[in-house]
Amino acid sequence: MAVSNAVRGPGGRGSATGPWRNWAGNVTARPARSVTPASTEELVAAVRAAAEDGLTVKAAGTGHSFTPAAATDGLLIRPERLTGVRAVDRAAGTVTVAAGTPLKHLNETLAAHGLSLTNMGDIMEQTVSGAAGTGTHGTGRDSASIAAQITALELVTADGSVLTCSADENPDVFAAARLGLGALGVISELTFAVEPEFLLTAREEPMGFDEVTDRFDELVAENEHFEFYWFPHTGNCNTKRNNRSQGPAAPPGRVGAWIEDELLSNGVFQVACAVGRAVPAAIPGIAKVSSRALSARTYTDIPYKVFTSPRRVRFVEMEYALPRAAAAAALGELKALVERSDFRISFPVEVRTAPADDLVLSTASGRDTVYIAVHMYRGTPYEAYFAAAERIMTAHEGRPHWGKLHTRDADYLAEVYPRFGEFTAVRDRLDPERRFANAYLRRVLGA
Repeated sequence: MAVSNAVRGPGGRGSATGPWRNWAGNVTARPARSVTPASTEELVAAVRAAAEDGLTVKAAGTGHSFTPAAATDGLLIRPERLTGVRAVDRAAGTVTVAAGTPLKHLNETLAAHGLSLTNMGDIMEQTVSGAAGTGTHGTGRDSASIAAQITALELVTADGSVLTCSADENPDVFAAARLGLGALGVISELTFAVEPEFLLTAREEPMGFDEVTDRFDELVAENEHFEFYWFPHTGNCNTKRNNRSQGPAAPPGRVGAWIEDELLSNGVFQVACAVGRAVPAAIPGIAKVSSRALSARTYTDIPYKVFTSPRRVRFVEMEYALPRAAAAAALGELKALVERSDFRISFPVEVRTAPADDLVLSTASGRDTVYIAVHMYRGTPYEAYFAAAERIMTAHEGRPHWGKLHTRDADYLAEVYPRFGEFTAVRDRLDPERRFANAYLRRVLGA
């Protein structure tokens, strides 16, 4: 087992380690020690050693959560060596992958085999287990989150047991652990449903706020994957429609892609955000210019090259899942909030959808869902804006994204998740001593 600072401790115990920080820089943890296991056996040894020493255990991914879901002052399990595709079964339409594998590596390996996930989010740097465990999702009329595409998983529990879970084997654990928040154990591998690689045609174009909210149901129904971004302080939105295509592939030109995805979406946007942070009064004017900078374009490519995009401008984010029928009302209230307040919002609001699924703690569990995400540039005061937006979201029975900032607790969450008690019962059985607990889980799940 590899150990932080290259020091091997006895019995897989690891070594002292420095602070751990998430991608956004808003969460810092100081674990007592860390390990980087390369196999399920090494992971088991690490969990057992931590139990002997009375340490709590958390597994970290790449830190793309904005909440302290992975923070610990006990043993931190790092993902760097628990990686790789372990099996590709074309006949069954599945791929089995180690839990610490980055989505980028999974997508590239699947493409090399002529395969693809059905749907995904827009960031590829996350680990597969971190993305699934916090409910990462893209947008889709019929296809759901990363976790909803899991067909089996391997879970190391608090006593060092290894459970294989699927719809047929330990089904109650499987129903909870696909999106388990790290509360039930440490996932060592995941099996995903995949399908033969296909092409998507992406159509991106500007649209006014009133038009996109008036036509929201129509746009969702007519497209396999629909999303849009609204630029606060303006009536402008940028929409994206992804639909399967017979081809041929027609990826964006190298120069055009660089201008849209790197120069405008990252380089110029970074400068605009920095200026807005220094001079907040300039933000509405900047928003009016930037909301018109991205032009209409259409291109066709393999799925991960359409679904995902580089995100180099760092920010903090809060996202809520609402009943889909509440989309227009909640967005109208959010726009009115910005217009009547002194808030200066340099980041667009992102709107996506998902169909109802059967995961116990999925934000789309049991209901068709719209996601509304608010962002602020890193280093900019965000608390008042997020608090005001959260009041709107909770008034519409919103469920907060598990990996993004929110203030909800177990009492609230038990009201908006009909199967909340089902999850906590599995947790009580698998981790009665709370080996995998931390302050965040105590808040959102209870003691």
